[in-house]
Amino acid sequence: MARKPAAKSEFVLFDVFYDDGSRRSNRRVPREILGGLDGDEPARALLEAQDREIADRSGHAMPAIATVKRSS
Repeated sequence: MARKPAAKSEFVLFDVFYDDGSRRSNRRVPREILGGLDGDEPARALLEAQDREIADRSGHAMPAIATVKRSS
């Protein structure tokens, strides 16, 4: 019997490292915005926008993002 093709995940997970030394793991980024000539750079912009929204809602400033890398 033939197997169904595996469904591709809609999201890619990223680890975000902040200037203050903290880290947040498994932040979700839609797969459709990644790739092409920009690589993973659109992920950083999206994660920064998410952090601004979180800061606005919580009233606490988020530290600046130092680096972003795909979760392994």
